[in-house]
Amino acid sequence: MPFSDDLRNAHHDLWERVVAHPFVQEMGDGSLPEEKFRRYFLQDYLFLGALAKVVALAVTKAPSLEAARPFSPFLHTLLNAENALFFRAFAALGVPPQEYQSAQPTPTGLGMAHFLLATAYDGTFQEIAAALLVTEWTYYDWATRLARAGKRHQQHMYQEWIDIHAAEELGEFVAAMRRIVDGAPRSSQARVAAVFRTALRYEYLFWDMAYNGEGWP
Repeated sequence: MPFSDDLRNAHHDLWERVVAHPFVQEMGDGSLPEEKFRRYFLQDYLFLGALAKVVALAVTKAPSLEAARPFSPFLHTLLNAENALFFRAFAALGVPPQEYQSAQPTPTGLGMAHFLLATAYDGTFQEIAAALLVTEWTYYDWATRLARAGKRHQQHMYQEWIDIHAAEELGEFVAAMRRIVDGAPRSSQARVAAVFRTALRYEYLFWDMAYNGEGWP
């Protein structure tokens, strides 16, 4: 069995809690309160900057141009289509530019961004891929589950967010990250597994932060 499958299976219960979180389920059927989505979107917008830096650092650590190639279309999507979606959603949610430009990360948002950036700066190419595998594979999983279930509704913002993460292009990026992780030398697999586990924990906490609210003491 590929190493990436071993990692997912080892954390099956937590994985399912991430991809079937109440935030995801309610976004899928359109019942998610708008204030929860607004809170999530502001925090995810802040996280986007860190994610783009992680992808760029992965390119610098790639052992070859061929290994670096999958990151290019993904980064292009982050900086263009996904970034544009944020601005459309902010306009629909009534979030003025001064609010999202001055937004501050919650403890979980800051912790997750710092963990991924530390992994990108200090970790190996395979460790960076493991972190990105979690952030994108979980999203591709819940989005494609909702798409297969035929869950479509009139809340355009929610539907567009689901559609962009159920896209074939994201599936291709996930497959590329799996290949990198699967190729990790046995001597480094424990470190790769630790990155995978921590990133998955943060994904769950990020949903919880958005769903239940969170602030600094």
